[in-house]
Amino acid sequence: MPRAIWKGSLNFGLVNVPVGVYPATQDKTIHFNQFEAGTSDRIRYRKVNERTGKEVDNGDIVRGVDLGGGEYVILSDEELEAAEPEKSRLIDITDFVDLHDIDPVYFRAAYYLAPEGEAAEKAYALLREVMGATGKVAIGTVVMRNKQYPVAIRPADDVLMLETMYFADEIRSPKKELPAMPDAVELSDRELSMAQLLLESMTNEWDPTKYHDTHREKVQALIEEKRQGHEIVTGVQAAPRATPVVDLMEVLTKSIDSARAARGEEPASPTPLRKKAATRARATKKSKPAASKAPAKKTASRRKAS
Repeated sequence: MPRAIWKGSLNFGLVNVPVGVYPATQDKTIHFNQFEAGTSDRIRYRKVNERTGKEVDNGDIVRGVDLGGGEYVILSDEELEAAEPEKSRLIDITDFVDLHDIDPVYFRAAYYLAPEGEAAEKAYALLREVMGATGKVAIGTVVMRNKQYPVAIRPADDVLMLETMYFADEIRSPKKELPAMPDAVELSDRELSMAQLLLESMTNEWDPTKYHDTHREKVQALIEEKRQGHEIVTGVQAAPRATPVVDLMEVLTKSIDSARAARGEEPASPTPLRKKAATRARATKKSKPAASKAPAKKTASRRKAS
């Protein structure tokens, strides 16, 4: 059972609910230690003075902010502690909002919010039920690990979820930050309808268990093979060749057919693009039967001359 990383009270109005915050996720990334090649000697990092090359004790290290141009502002631990947010054991709900009004880019990390003690269970259940019935999420702030976060509290199954969030000024603007963003792109009705058909052909029920960290699984299998003393043969896999994109409609059509085939469905009916190509081919045969033969004779005569 995970340990609570924070304990305090959740307040809405005059209702006070003692709660604990528990991790809702776990990082399963495989972490490696470093060794000198050919030995079992661990590699360690040391903090050294970049001018003298001598190691510096932690007690002699202070923190500073780079202002640019070789200028720094140095701050002591005491000065930084004075600026830390006031330690609080309170999550004070200030607003209730609709979940779909919050852009997911604001969400940082997810936690479980659990009642602490039997006295908190009824108020906790009341808040969870009324939020679920109204489709609202609670917005407040919390201080955890010397950092203040805005938080969103939402009902999920039998538990309340606490999502730490970013402040508004921490969200980057794509138009200001990214090098090039299209302003207005003209899209035809055919392109929009084909793209919509592609989305519909790839639409499924959300099932998180169908997605796996295949890289981690391969690394775990590699570790097990090495542990058992098996020889590992490695090689560099050739990169797939890029598929030339000539026509967006053609690519959309092929994508739809591929998605349907993956689901065991019949390919899509001929698209306007295919019908147009077929009509063009039939028109060519009917209107230019003689002209199509003339170039062939001309080509033959050129071959004889050569």
